Amino acid sequence: MITKKEFLKLSNVHDATCISIYIPTHRAGEPTLQGQDALSLKNQLKEITRKLKDKGLGDREIDTLIKPAEALIEDGEFWRHQSDGLAIFITSDVFKKFTVPIKFQACTYLSDNFYLLPLIPLFNDDGLFYLLTLKPDGVKFYEGTRYSITDIDVTDIVPSAVENIAGYDFEPESVKFRVQQGHKGAGVHHGYDKASDDAENSLLRFFREVDSGLMTILHDNQKPPLVLVCLDSHFSVYRNVNSYRTLFPKNISGNPDAFDVFSLHGQAWDVLQSHFREKRKDKISLFLQEQDSKTVSSQIEDIVPAAFDGRIDTLFIQTNTDIYGKYNKESRKVKLLEQNEASSDNSLLNLIAVHIIDQGGSVYFVEKEDMPDKTSKLNALLRY
Repeated sequence: MITKKEFLKLSNVHDATCISIYIPTHRAGEPTLQGQDALSLKNQLKEITRKLKDKGLGDREIDTLIKPAEALIEDGEFWRHQSDGLAIFITSDVFKKFTVPIKFQACTYLSDNFYLLPLIPLFNDDGLFYLLTLKPDGVKFYEGTRYSITDIDVTDIVPSAVENIAGYDFEPESVKFRVQQGHKGAGVHHGYDKASDDAENSLLRFFREVDSGLMTILHDNQKPPLVLVCLDSHFSVYRNVNSYRTLFPKNISGNPDAFDVFSLHGQAWDVLQSHFREKRKDKISLFLQEQDSKTVSSQIEDIVPAAFDGRIDTLFIQTNTDIYGKYNKESRKVKLLEQNEASSDNSLLNLIAVHIIDQGGSVYFVEKEDMPDKTSKLNALLRY
């Protein structure tokens, strides 16, 4: 899986020969056993070899470039651990491969920078969220998107269990009262239960320490929603000590031990997908409201310079499209290319999308009928 940090690092690679390869893959089943994915990679390597020869590279230089990717073709173990798509990036100094949950069209790109546009849905289109599993004897923390979930190690910043806060006298929630032997051997229920009261206070202190630790990595100016997986009674306690401003108001109810990580991911997305749809709808509504002002644009000539200036809040791109051209940073002029001149090494959408992601903006891929301004392939909300 590729992280946003790795994505941005790739976006800063510039080399005379940057190779980007995308192929669809299969998680399991007959296509995997029959080697269909390996064959797809082999075919794309033939295609990139042709492009490299057209560019004037010799056989020895080409062999050196593609050798690490060729080694994957016969690696049966590698193909048994795939997701929906494979992305490979190569220069003379770089070889990176990423298994990702996006189904790509098989294709290759050759330019002086990597073609990263197909990966952007991992970071923007479907939203980032955090997931916290919470119980008295341990917590786990995850970072997720619609497509992925990653375990984040928090053992150094949060206590591992309530007993590490309260000592070793914590009573489980199921213990509601203490029983003593009466003079005839019968259980006597006391009206006041100090152990139960201590347990509640210990739990409160434990959750407060968990919140304090998480805030060292979350910070209160972040926006991704935080979803809790815990008993309803624990959720009500945690809300009282929570400092993170976008704690999601609904928890996934139950004992976290009852779910595996894939189930948690699916349930979290079920809870959150309407939240992210609302965010997109709000941005579209704002575009329509501001359509006659300077805060929106559907003109590529305006949008490209604005992206380089860090003035794009949100960009809507029509699905399955690209715009080719060249941008002169000094003159701030965009030159569009005719279809017969177009190639992957001058994708304006790839150029500006990575800038927008790097600067904290949002990029949405939208079907034509859902574009705010249907007369253009891209619409932008601008920052002023």
